[in-house]
Amino acid sequence: MLKIRLKRLGAKKAPTYRVIVINSTTKREGKPIQELGYYNPKTKEMKLDKASAESWISKGAQPTDTVKYLIANCNADGSLNYKKAETVKLSKKALAKKAAEEEAKKAAEEAKKAEEAAAAEAAKAEAETPAEETTEA
Repeated sequence: MLKIRLKRLGAKKAPTYRVIVINSTTKREGKPIQELGYYNPKTKEMKLDKASAESWISKGAQPTDTVKYLIANCNADGSLNYKKAETVKLSKKALAKKAAEEEAKKAAEEAKKAEEAAAAEAAKAEAETPAEETTEA
């Protein structure tokens, strides 16, 4: 059975991979049937022949989970469509300060809404009072 998988290259703790088509019983660094591209996980750089990969899949080659992800998130030109997570880790003090600021903001908004509601009630009461006086007179 044919597999589309990654072939590890590069130095210790600095891996780079080639995306290859290979027989499933062959070792990881064995001679591939075809090289489809390369992938560097450190820099998120990738070049992949997507059309060739899809033709091998249609012929019955089984991609590994990682290769399946890479093919699915590949642009038309073969580069990786990588979306970097925008999460910022904050210290406990910074989180507490941020929570306090949010609570203060919420309290200010509630106070403003209550003030607007009171003003609306007062305006409504003033509008009703002169109308009653004119009907009595």
